[in-house]
Amino acid sequence: MEIRIDDLTSAEIAELLEEHLRDMYAASPPESVHALDLSKLRKPEITFWSAWVGSDLVGCGALKELEPGHAEIKSMRSANRFRGTGVGKKMLEHILQVARKRNYTRLSLETGTQDFFLPARKLYERYGFEYCGPFADYAEDPYSAFMTRVMN
Repeated sequence: MEIRIDDLTSAEIAELLEEHLRDMYAASPPESVHALDLSKLRKPEITFWSAWVGSDLVGCGALKELEPGHAEIKSMRSANRFRGTGVGKKMLEHILQVARKRNYTRLSLETGTQDFFLPARKLYERYGFEYCGPFADYAEDPYSAFMTRVMN
């Protein structure tokens, strides 16, 4: 699997992010969806990666700097047909490696509380993320699970 910085201009990325947004809106009420669309991902504080196996786009992930030393994982997604193949694990490992190189001391994320999001929550737990309260601009929400990890 090749993970590379992506400029968010390809049709494949647009399609994967549309799939992501469709699933988020199907699983959560609209006011509880915090997934970013293409325009909101094209910000200087966000680094976006795509994951490829040959010519197949298999997943994506992003890192948003919130403040010096603290970043948020965004847009973690395995393409539906590649779920359960380790794409999320490899992307998370890549993001953790970049976070270490950037000397972040904390990584945080928001994901859903519904069963649809259970595999994601279990993955984050395996990598040392712990549940926490809302961070950045988030507010308490019964459909949101907030997690954080101190980097070492």
